[in-house]
Amino acid sequence: MKRFYIFAIALLLPLGAAAAPKEYKFTEASALTLTGQLFTDNPNPYHRLDTVRFKGFSKGENRLVREAAGLACAFRTNSTVITVKTQYLSPRSIDNTTGICTRGYDLYIKDGGRWVYAASKTQAESRKSENLVLIDGLKEGRNYECLLYFPIYSELGSVQIGIDKNADIEALDYPFRGRVVLFGSSFSQGFCSARSGMSYAAVFSRRTGIEIINLGVSGSCTLQPYFADALIAAPAVDAYLFDTFSNPSAAMIRERLFPFIEKIQAARPGVPLIFQQTIRRESRNFSSKSESVEAAKMAVADSLMKIAVKKYKDVYYIKPDASSDLYATCTDGTHPDDYGHYLWERSIEKPLLRILRRYKIF
Repeated sequence: MKRFYIFAIALLLPLGAAAAPKEYKFTEASALTLTGQLFTDNPNPYHRLDTVRFKGFSKGENRLVREAAGLACAFRTNSTVITVKTQYLSPRSIDNTTGICTRGYDLYIKDGGRWVYAASKTQAESRKSENLVLIDGLKEGRNYECLLYFPIYSELGSVQIGIDKNADIEALDYPFRGRVVLFGSSFSQGFCSARSGMSYAAVFSRRTGIEIINLGVSGSCTLQPYFADALIAAPAVDAYLFDTFSNPSAAMIRERLFPFIEKIQAARPGVPLIFQQTIRRESRNFSSKSESVEAAKMAVADSLMKIAVKKYKDVYYIKPDASSDLYATCTDGTHPDDYGHYLWERSIEKPLLRILRRYKIF
C-alpha cells in the first residue's frame, strides 16, 4: 500500500509542474508607440483631452473625453503569447453594446501588408484587473507587427502589455500617415460595434493607412464652441472630419453651424473642414416621432451645408450610408453594428480620399 501511494504521488508531480503559472514580462503601452492621440502631452497618455487644460465640459463630457476610444498601441514582438493587464479608472458596462467594445481590447497583426484581425477579449467585471491573455500559440521565431486597440468606453490609468519572459518587444514605427481629426457622436466613438477597433474611423485608417484621430463623444457632439477650442489647439492637423449633425436638434444646427465653422477657420485657415450628414436611423421605419425629428435634422443640415460649401473656402459635405435593404446593420434602431460601420466606411472612403488628395495629405 505504501508503494502505491508513492507511485500515485510520482504520477501527480509532472501535472503539478505543468500547472505552474506562466511567467510574463510587462511593458507599459505608453512606452511603445501610441496612435490616435489628439495631444501627445496629456498628463495621462490614455486620456483624449486634458480636462484641466480645457474647460466648459459637462460632467458627462468630462468622462467621455477621458475615455480611450480610438487609441491603440503599435509594437513588434517575437513572443508566442500576448496579454494585457489594465488599471481601470472608470470601466463601463452598457446594455446595448459588448463588453469587448466598452472595456476590452482588439488586436490586429500585419500580414501581407494588411492589418488582419488576431484576437479580441475582455475580462469579467469581477476580474477586470487581472492579466488577460489575448492570444496564445503564436509561432516561435517570428516577429509580429501588432496594433492593439484600447477600450472605447473606459478610462484607463495603466495598460501593460505582457509577453513571454524571454521574448522581446519594441515600439513600432508610426503605422499611419496624416492627421485627420474626427469630432462626432456615439456613431463615431464606435458605440454598438462589437470590438473596439471596428468603428468606421478605425476601419478607414487600417484600410488606407491615413490616420483618423477619434474625438467621438457619445451623445454630446452639438457644435459646442469649447470643443472647437480643443480642436483648434491640437497640433499638426491636416484635416477635420465632422459627424456633427447626429446629436443636435434642427434648431441647434441652425444656430451653431456657421459660428462653429468661422471659429475654426479663423484659427486654422486653409485646413479642410469635411462635414458628414448623419446616417438614417432605422428607428424611423414606423415611429412618426423619430421620423419627424430625424427628417428635420437632415433637412436643415442639407440646406445649410449647401450654403456653407459656397460661402466658405475649404468646407466640404459628404453623405455616409450605413444601411442595407436587409435592415440588418443596426443594433438598437440607432447605432450601426460592425456591418453598419463597414458600410459607413466604404461609403465615405472614396469621397474622403478625393478631398484629402487635393491637399496633398497623402
